[in-house]
Amino acid sequence: MMNRAARLVTAGVAAGVVGIAVAGFCLLRVLTGYATATIPSESMRPTFEPGDRMFYERVDGAEADLRRGDVVLYRFPERYQGALVVQRVVATGGERVATRGDGRTQEVTVDGHALDEPYLGSHESFAPSYQVTVPEGRLFLLGDNRDNSRDSRSFLDDRGGTVAEDAVVGRVVPASALRWLLVGAVAGFVALVVGVVLGIVGAVARRREVPMGAPQWAAWG
Repeated sequence: MMNRAARLVTAGVAAGVVGIAVAGFCLLRVLTGYATATIPSESMRPTFEPGDRMFYERVDGAEADLRRGDVVLYRFPERYQGALVVQRVVATGGERVATRGDGRTQEVTVDGHALDEPYLGSHESFAPSYQVTVPEGRLFLLGDNRDNSRDSRSFLDDRGGTVAEDAVVGRVVPASALRWLLVGAVAGFVALVVGVVLGIVGAVARRREVPMGAPQWAAWG
């Protein structure tokens, strides 16, 4: 049966291993799984203002299960000269997206149902009406600032303005997603420090338990 000193050493080693694993995983996830970008224009107002910094999760668009409402970053060199573009997913493969309304008021529908868009500042728009059935593996993307966004509506003659899912490189996430990973990293570091302290205390206690005159190696037997 282990004495108190041995239990402290064992607990210290366990806490240290867990701390290294947790801190390492969280930091690696932050450094390799997420990045930041700056909003370059007014196309996503009022959700994002020009100059706002956003966090995004690096994703492979073809495997990321992108959904309507996601704000994504993608590259389409043929349309945007390789710039990183930020827009919102309005419809995915197989869905029919269209507009309806009179005068300046425009409502977006998907498969005949009005799309709930609480992120819009206004439903007014000068853009022409459209109706597009999105091919499988592609996305119909719009900016939130509908009167000042060069999005899928500007390229309707090219596969309905849609963008291939595999062009997507990131999905915008709230800052809280990173906060929890950073909290996990700090917790892992604390566990590591606690483990080191317990290990040192246990080692010192174990040395003190060695009878006077006993060989040094007996402290570790």
